[in-house]
Amino acid sequence: MQKRKLGKSGLEVSAMGLGCMGMSFSYGPPKDKQEMTALLRTAVERGVTFFDTAEVYGPFINEELVGQALASFRKQVVIATKFGFDVNPNFDPRGMKGSPCLNSRPEHIKQAVEGSLKRLKIQTIDLLYQHRVDPNVPIEDVAGAVKELIQEGKVKHFGLSEAGVQTIRRAHAVQPLTALQSEYSLWTRTPEKEVIPTLEELGIGFVTYSPLGKGFLTGKMNENTKFDSSDFRSILPRFTSDALKSNQALIELLNKIAEKKKATIAQIALAWLLAQKPWIVPIPGTTKLARLDENIGAATLELTPDDLREIDIASSKIKVQGARYPEKLEKMTGR
Repeated sequence: MQKRKLGKSGLEVSAMGLGCMGMSFSYGPPKDKQEMTALLRTAVERGVTFFDTAEVYGPFINEELVGQALASFRKQVVIATKFGFDVNPNFDPRGMKGSPCLNSRPEHIKQAVEGSLKRLKIQTIDLLYQHRVDPNVPIEDVAGAVKELIQEGKVKHFGLSEAGVQTIRRAHAVQPLTALQSEYSLWTRTPEKEVIPTLEELGIGFVTYSPLGKGFLTGKMNENTKFDSSDFRSILPRFTSDALKSNQALIELLNKIAEKKKATIAQIALAWLLAQKPWIVPIPGTTKLARLDENIGAATLELTPDDLREIDIASSKIKVQGARYPEKLEKMTGR
């Protein structure tokens, strides 16, 4: 597996990371713990060194899974986790019950980190993200709290998730950011306008979640695809029947390139991301070994300048239908 450095930080990770959320959370009921443990360990054996989790995934059980599964590989792996929500028994991260409980007060960050360290069975968090920008806490205070945790040796690197350009600049001035984690793929290209140029200017890496469009860019969905109520996608505007039907144009484009390259649609989508910048690292999630191998295979797939030009020209004519999130959750991005 090739390695990549996240911006100028010197943090080196596998070119393809692994998003662990879906093993415990969001895409239906939690998966079998033994199976997921085996999958995580196989990922390390296949060369994956970058694993992404968060305290709210479960809540808590995803960090416990990752911590237990990777304990014997500690020196080989980079573990990223996130703080930023008040996690209580009534917590609903989808924001569908009450309002999402953001909390990035410095004292809360420190409590969250102590909990994450225990669950992950580690002494230091390699990369700590603010999960969503909290409008009630100045970002300078957040960055200052993480800076103290770095000085104490409890955290190595600082990141933000779904933050806007001004917030990125303000945080970076207090504690240099190693990475921004936001959604980016062929059907979510918003970061290209302002975010990616800012990251390049400041030397910050870009960790892209949902690089396969929450499963859509695998080509396995159509307007007849149904989602269980425990599946997060059941509330997303982009996964309504009409939107899924309309957005098939993107799949047809990717399929054309995939046939030419003797690759899968998912591999083309991931290879396209890797080709955008050398400091972009996708973290596709999966619960299946065959999909893990498929995703890893994309790291060695080379798209030529002609391939990339063809994808860009054709995709520029396709208007993706449907918002990424319901309005309440959409408001929590880009702050």
